[in-house]
Amino acid sequence: MSNEQLTDLTQPQRDRLAFVELRVRFIGEIRRQDLVTRFGIQSAAASRDLALYKDLAPGNIDYDPKGKSYVLGPDFRPVFDFPPERVLSWLTQGFGDGQPMRLKAWVASESPSRLTHPDLDVLASVTRAIHQECPVGIEYHSISSGRTEREIVPFALIDNGLRWHVRAFDRKSQEFRDFVITRIKRPVLLRDADVQPLERSDQDIQWTRIVELEMVPHPDHPRPEITEMDYGMVRGSLRMKLRAATAGYILRQWSVDCSPDHSLRGYEFRLWLKDHLALYGVKNAVLAPGYRSPDQNKGEQ
Repeated sequence: MSNEQLTDLTQPQRDRLAFVELRVRFIGEIRRQDLVTRFGIQSAAASRDLALYKDLAPGNIDYDPKGKSYVLGPDFRPVFDFPPERVLSWLTQGFGDGQPMRLKAWVASESPSRLTHPDLDVLASVTRAIHQECPVGIEYHSISSGRTEREIVPFALIDNGLRWHVRAFDRKSQEFRDFVITRIKRPVLLRDADVQPLERSDQDIQWTRIVELEMVPHPDHPRPEITEMDYGMVRGSLRMKLRAATAGYILRQWSVDCSPDHSLRGYEFRLWLKDHLALYGVKNAVLAPGYRSPDQNKGEQ
C-alpha cells in the first residue's frame, strides 16, 4: 500500500484499516463483527473495509471459512508504522486503536520514552500465541544460561516499569516464569501442539495469588503529610492488591522500603511497607528494596 493510496482514503477509513491490521497482526484474526462493534458501522460497511484492506495489502490477510474470520496471511507486511508504546497501550488497555497521528497537544507536556522497546514482530508472535492459547518455540538469551531453545506457553504480558515480560509456563524448567520480550528471538507458534492442564494460568500460584500491601510514609522522612498528598493516601496509608507475580516489580519501581525496620536511607524511599510479612511466599520479593525473608531475619537475631 503506497502513501498515495492511504492519502486517498478518508480519516475514518484509515482508522478502520489500521484497526484491521492491529487485530490481525497482534491477535491473529478479525471478524466483521469486530469492526461493527468497535466503530458502530453496518455489517456491509465492515465487509467493504475488509475487502479494501485485502485489495490494498495483498497477502496480509486471508479468509478462513472454517472460523469465519480473516487471519494473518503468510506474506504479511505491515502497512501502518505503529510506535511500540501505542501497540502496548492497545494490547493492555484496549484503547488507542486508530491510525497513529501526531495531534496538536492541548497543553504542553513531556513524557520520557523508554530506553528499550520490544521488537514488534516478536511481540506479535507472542500475543497471537496468548490469544490462540498455543505454545510457542523460542530462542531465549539470558545472562545466566546464555542462548537456549525453549517451548513456552504464554498467557499474559507484564510491564515491570522498565521493560516488558511475558508470563509463561516454561517446558524446559517445568515451571512458570517471566521472559523478557527483548531477549526472545525467532518465535514460532506451535498451533498443533496441545497445552496440558498444568501449563495453564490457573495453575500458576504466583499469578493467581493476590497479596494485600499497605504502604505508609517512610517513618524517617519529615513532613509525612506531603507524602500522603503525593500518593493520595487515605487515613495515612496506601493499600494495594497485587498479583504475587508482579509485587516485587512494583515495589522496586516505586522504591518502597520493604525492610522490617525501615532502615533504607535516601530521598527516593518515600514509602515504607508496613508489614513485610505480607510478602511471605512471593518469589520475586527479592526484587523489593530492603526485603529480607523471615528466615534471614531469624538468622540475624
